[in-house]
Amino acid sequence: MQNNTPPFRAEHVGSLLRPAELKEARARHERGELDDAGLREIEDACILRAIARQEEVGLNSITDGEYRRAFWHYDFLEHLPGVESYIAERKGFAFKGAALKPKMLKVTGKLGAFHDHPMIDHFTFVKDHTSRTPKMAIPSPSALHFRFGRDAVPESLYPDWDEFYRDLGMAYQRAVRAFYDVGCRYLQLDEVYLAYLCDPEQREALRQRGFEPDDVIHHYVDMINTAIDGAPEDMTIGMHLCRGNFQSTYVASGGYEPVAERLFNDIKLKNYFMEFDTARAGGFEPLRWVPKGKHVILGVVTSKTGELEDKDYIKARIEEAGKFIDLDQCCLSPQCGFSSTEEGNTLSEDQQWAKLRRVVEVATEVWGSAV
Repeated sequence: MQNNTPPFRAEHVGSLLRPAELKEARARHERGELDDAGLREIEDACILRAIARQEEVGLNSITDGEYRRAFWHYDFLEHLPGVESYIAERKGFAFKGAALKPKMLKVTGKLGAFHDHPMIDHFTFVKDHTSRTPKMAIPSPSALHFRFGRDAVPESLYPDWDEFYRDLGMAYQRAVRAFYDVGCRYLQLDEVYLAYLCDPEQREALRQRGFEPDDVIHHYVDMINTAIDGAPEDMTIGMHLCRGNFQSTYVASGGYEPVAERLFNDIKLKNYFMEFDTARAGGFEPLRWVPKGKHVILGVVTSKTGELEDKDYIKARIEEAGKFIDLDQCCLSPQCGFSSTEEGNTLSEDQQWAKLRRVVEVATEVWGSAV
């Protein structure tokens, strides 16, 4: 791994707990008490402080904390040409002990285009305000399919699922290029559903929606490869995998074994942010499938609770991973973001920053550098 080229030895997934000032502003905006310009001003100020804090704790990949989003995925997907969001009458997607707001997506036109997307500006704001490497995270294309199926994709528009997968992959390919053209050299695809498909319950639920899990894995791999096809060589693209992250709850369980071979060998990207903070994510054995030249960012520090992991514990986990992969191919990070939705996980901002500082400290002690 080369210095000053991501992924860095000390990494993070991207989202950060929303400050109280920002939460209040978003609530006022939703009630019509604060206009768009007023909200933008507060968002800008909060993001500048978050950038400074990331730099202060020693991180080299810098994000906006996803402060302008309510969700890790909907806010990106609803601005794709041909996609709209709406509030459903039924309850939102269920986690283990909580449920999302009932926001849904629907495809209203043919996919494939990418233009006028607000997150292009979101990225450039970060780029313009850090001297380190700005990183952008967007949901993987599977996020428009896995939860919704025919509830979002009318048969009148896409009677053939193969055409849907192809068009969606092409929309993402154009998105990747659009981010590159404004200076993005570090892009992350948040791909949670391949990890979901390691859980027998999730596989059965997918069958109940009319899809064969192994076929879906095949299509997701192809969509991701379409998305990154033609990406310039100086653009680092990573993939984050987790099993759900909402107010410190989760959706799925199970180790990576059912998808590992395809994940590491058929997908053409080189960097994988992987959840390993609890036994629910399984052991490190699937890392034996990682070929030379690819990197795994070991998510052994949890973002779901505030208790600070002991350095020796983290080092022992890294050493355990080293039984299955060359540690020179590895980095360290929390297993997920701290606030995949605007509600955030159940820990304090001080605890969040302490965990990120601990990641930098341990990475420096293990590899000799956080870079």
